[in-house]
Amino acid sequence: MMDVVLTEEADVELSGLPVREWRAMQSAFEKLEQYGDRLPFPHSSKVMGRNLRELRPRAGNSPWRAFYRRIGEIIVIGGIGPEAQVVSLGFQRSAASSESRLDRLETGRAR
Repeated sequence: MMDVVLTEEADVELSGLPVREWRAMQSAFEKLEQYGDRLPFPHSSKVMGRNLRELRPRAGNSPWRAFYRRIGEIIVIGGIGPEAQVVSLGFQRSAASSESRLDRLETGRAR
Protein backbone atom coordinates (compact mmCIF):
# COMPACT_ATOMS: atom_id res chain seq x y z
CA MET A 1 0.00 0.00 0.00
CA MET A 2 1.22 3.48 -0.85
CA ASP A 3 -0.18 6.79 0.27
CA VAL A 4 -1.62 8.85 -2.57
CA VAL A 5 -1.98 12.59 -1.98
CA LEU A 6 -3.23 15.41 -4.18
CA THR A 7 -1.78 18.87 -4.60
CA GLU A 8 -4.23 21.64 -3.75
CA GLU A 9 -4.58 22.41 -7.45
CA ALA A 10 -5.32 18.77 -8.29
CA ASP A 11 -7.95 18.67 -5.55
CA VAL A 12 -9.69 21.71 -7.06
CA GLU A 13 -9.52 20.17 -10.55
CA LEU A 14 -10.91 16.88 -9.19
CA SER A 15 -13.86 18.67 -7.61
CA GLY A 16 -14.77 20.05 -11.05
CA LEU A 17 -15.31 16.62 -12.61
CA PRO A 18 -18.81 15.32 -13.31
CA VAL A 19 -19.99 12.96 -10.53
CA ARG A 20 -19.58 9.82 -12.65
CA GLU A 21 -16.01 10.77 -13.56
CA TRP A 22 -15.21 11.79 -9.97
CA ARG A 23 -16.25 8.30 -8.85
CA ALA A 24 -14.17 6.65 -11.57
CA MET A 25 -11.17 8.75 -10.50
CA GLN A 26 -11.66 7.74 -6.84
CA SER A 27 -11.66 4.09 -7.90
CA ALA A 28 -8.46 4.66 -9.89
CA PHE A 29 -6.86 6.32 -6.82
CA GLU A 30 -7.67 3.18 -4.82
CA LYS A 31 -5.92 1.00 -7.42
CA LEU A 32 -2.92 3.35 -7.32
CA GLU A 33 -2.81 3.08 -3.50
CA GLN A 34 -2.93 -0.70 -3.74
CA TYR A 35 -0.34 -1.21 -6.50
CA GLY A 36 1.77 1.94 -6.20
CA ASP A 37 4.18 2.55 -9.03
CA ARG A 38 3.67 -1.07 -10.18
CA LEU A 39 0.15 -0.26 -11.43
CA PRO A 40 0.19 -1.66 -14.99
CA PHE A 41 -1.18 -0.48 -18.32
CA PRO A 42 -4.04 0.17 -19.12
CA HIS A 43 -4.59 1.72 -15.68
CA SER A 44 -1.42 3.80 -15.83
CA SER A 45 1.14 4.83 -18.43
CA LYS A 46 4.15 7.08 -18.85
CA VAL A 47 3.51 10.49 -20.36
CA MET A 48 5.84 10.77 -23.37
CA GLY A 49 8.62 13.31 -22.95
CA ARG A 50 7.80 14.10 -19.31
CA ASN A 51 8.82 12.92 -15.84
CA LEU A 52 5.20 12.02 -15.22
CA ARG A 53 2.70 9.18 -15.34
CA GLU A 54 -0.98 9.32 -16.16
CA LEU A 55 -3.61 7.49 -14.17
CA ARG A 56 -6.25 6.17 -16.58
CA PRO A 57 -9.66 5.68 -14.90
CA ARG A 58 -11.83 2.85 -16.20
CA ALA A 59 -8.71 1.27 -17.75
CA GLY A 60 -8.41 4.21 -20.14
CA ASN A 61 -12.10 4.51 -20.99
CA SER A 62 -12.53 7.81 -19.17
CA PRO A 63 -12.09 11.21 -20.83
CA TRP A 64 -10.02 12.33 -17.78
CA ARG A 65 -6.53 11.63 -16.50
CA ALA A 66 -4.67 12.24 -13.24
CA PHE A 67 -1.00 13.14 -13.64
CA TYR A 68 1.30 11.84 -10.94
CA ARG A 69 4.79 10.96 -9.78
CA ARG A 70 6.28 9.07 -6.86
CA ILE A 71 8.08 11.45 -4.53
CA GLY A 72 9.89 9.62 -1.77
CA GLU A 73 7.50 7.13 -0.20
CA ILE A 74 4.28 8.71 -1.49
CA ILE A 75 2.57 9.18 -4.81
CA VAL A 76 1.55 12.76 -5.52
CA ILE A 77 -1.20 13.68 -7.96
CA GLY A 78 -0.09 16.95 -9.56
CA GLY A 79 -3.20 17.61 -11.61
CA ILE A 80 -6.30 16.36 -13.38
CA GLY A 81 -6.90 16.98 -17.06
CA PRO A 82 -8.52 15.70 -20.24
CA GLU A 83 -7.39 12.58 -22.04
CA ALA A 84 -5.10 13.28 -25.03
CA GLN A 85 -7.49 11.92 -27.69
CA VAL A 86 -10.34 14.01 -26.27
CA VAL A 87 -8.57 17.38 -25.98
CA SER A 88 -4.94 17.18 -27.10
CA LEU A 89 -4.00 20.76 -26.17
CA GLY A 90 -5.76 20.44 -22.81
CA PHE A 91 -3.85 17.22 -22.12
CA GLN A 92 -0.52 18.90 -22.90
CA ARG A 93 -1.35 21.93 -20.74
CA SER A 94 -2.49 19.77 -17.82
CA ALA A 95 0.57 17.53 -18.08
CA ALA A 96 2.92 20.54 -18.20
CA SER A 97 1.32 22.29 -15.23
CA SER A 98 1.21 19.03 -13.24
CA GLU A 99 4.88 18.36 -13.96
CA SER A 100 5.77 21.89 -12.87
CA ARG A 101 3.81 21.52 -9.61
CA LEU A 102 5.48 18.19 -8.87
CA ASP A 103 8.94 19.59 -9.72
CA ARG A 104 8.41 22.43 -7.23
CA LEU A 105 7.18 20.02 -4.58
CA GLU A 106 10.08 17.63 -5.13
CA THR A 107 12.63 20.46 -5.05
CA GLY A 108 11.14 21.72 -1.81
CA ARG A 109 11.41 18.28 -0.21
CA ALA A 110 15.09 17.98 -1.17
CA ARG A 111 16.08 21.01 0.90
